[in-house]
Amino acid sequence: MSVPRVLLLGGHGKIALFLTPLLLARGWDVISAVRDPKHESDILKFNKDDGSGSNGKVSISLSDLEKIKSSDDAAGVIAAAKPDYVVWAAGAGGKGPVDRTYAIDQDAAKHFIHAIMARPNSIRKFLLISHIGSRRKPAPWWSSADWESVDRIKAALPDYYKAKLDADEYFSVMAAQRREKHGDTDFQAVNLRPTTLSDDPATGKVEFGRTGTGDRLPISREDVAIVADEVLACSSVRGYQDLISGQTPVKEAVEKVGRSGLCCFEGEDLEAMRERFMESL
Repeated sequence: MSVPRVLLLGGHGKIALFLTPLLLARGWDVISAVRDPKHESDILKFNKDDGSGSNGKVSISLSDLEKIKSSDDAAGVIAAAKPDYVVWAAGAGGKGPVDRTYAIDQDAAKHFIHAIMARPNSIRKFLLISHIGSRRKPAPWWSSADWESVDRIKAALPDYYKAKLDADEYFSVMAAQRREKHGDTDFQAVNLRPTTLSDDPATGKVEFGRTGTGDRLPISREDVAIVADEVLACSSVRGYQDLISGQTPVKEAVEKVGRSGLCCFEGEDLEAMRERFMESL
């Protein structure tokens, strides 16, 4: 098998900067998509030759996600990178102008989702990093406190919530379409949904899969990157996967979900989502 090529969208984001060296350590090649040429040196420094020849290489794709206005634009970025796996680690984070939040977290995300899932290509895995609260109603296993924590986020960042929800639901619809229409049962579409993020050092321990919301207990961005790395290395994780701080070693937590086939989409209405996106399918 050839060395996997990973297109990392939002390559200068905090999670992506933790994830890049982990992927390279697997011997995988990374194409890091960044907007600003000034950020290249922060990423290219991960190209280290330890003499073993086992490390992957990282290269740069200069791609301003705010300028991705169609799935054709997204397909152009993908065609240039020739990836096997794609990771969406981009986002405005609810900061800056509202228009920017919708341009990146909703519109650009959906253009890449369409380009990856609705067109013939060689992409085998697509990991989209979202947020645990991106739901229209509580997950069946959540407590009232879990949903109250989501309500606080919705109230504080209403446009971010709307943009993420729209992109996540489109992701779900298009992933189902790729499986059903194209019979692509090997394709892995994973929506990784961490709780509130922190800049604390990694603990290497989490709860992954069907969880609460981790109310008022953030997870470190470095731990999210470690989980993303393990998910990409696992051939059997799919769908919505929630992520909070916990006591289970990351590799063990991911492998447990992979063995069980667990997905956290329960409680969501796929048919209602299809109706909302009918014109774009």
